[in-house]
Amino acid sequence: MSGTGTSLRIGWLLLLLAPCLVAQERKIDATWLHRYAPDAKPSRTKFTNDSCLYKPLFGEGDAQERGLRSVSRFGQIEIAKGGRCEPVSYSREEEIYFVLSGQGTLEYGTEQHALRKFDFTYLPPGVRRSIASGSNDSLKVLVMGFQIPEKVVLTPPPAQPKIVNLEGVEEQTVGGHPSSVLYRLLIGPRGAKRDAIDDAYVITSLFWMDFAPGGTNFPHHHETAEEIYLLLEGNGDIVAGSGLDGVEARFPAKPGDAYYFRPNCTVGFYNQNKPGAKAYILAVRSRIPLSDEVD
Repeated sequence: MSGTGTSLRIGWLLLLLAPCLVAQERKIDATWLHRYAPDAKPSRTKFTNDSCLYKPLFGEGDAQERGLRSVSRFGQIEIAKGGRCEPVSYSREEEIYFVLSGQGTLEYGTEQHALRKFDFTYLPPGVRRSIASGSNDSLKVLVMGFQIPEKVVLTPPPAQPKIVNLEGVEEQTVGGHPSSVLYRLLIGPRGAKRDAIDDAYVITSLFWMDFAPGGTNFPHHHETAEEIYLLLEGNGDIVAGSGLDGVEARFPAKPGDAYYFRPNCTVGFYNQNKPGAKAYILAVRSRIPLSDEVD
């Protein structure tokens, strides 16, 4: 009987501990995510085919897309010479294309527009779009997509896209950040008059950061926005989160490192402090939909 009694006690103990064990194994949404662009694997989407590959970093096609609020996709489109992506249209999504390398064309509606390195454009909801490479050059494009809440009233899309080149946007300082980083303000919200293109519904800012040696934008956070950094050139430390002591968490970063930050997560960058050491980051920030539910 003593053996049976012991077995029963152990059985009851395991039953009591089971909820704790399950709780310990339960995964929650990450406060921030890290991806390395050269390691990204192709994923099938509505616009991919044998000549048009999509390599997701965040959102659609990525294993941890569940925790994202406004970001629907962030990744690289790679088109072979003479290739073309399948045309798509999104009823309640807006997108940004940013050309990383090569030359090609943007199909916007029924018209075609030339694209070259460092061109960027805003694509409103409801417009049929596609991109193609030239016959002598492959094309690599960063695509960024964002969901527009149902309560937002949409207006008819413009007949022509605005295509601007990075080099044509003036560098400037931004209030609240040190002069050791210069900004090119590329895309902003509708009605604003600050950015090169101000047509977005959810996107609050697409911007280019140029860091001087030892420069920083100071760690900070945004309470109602998601943000993504992509380090395109240089080395330094990305700041992602902070501890109870208020000290920021730093992570060594190299070209190709991409970070996604949830709302209220501490974010920043410190460039290496060496003579001539430049660093360039392309960043995008989007407003999250505020919930009517009570937590």
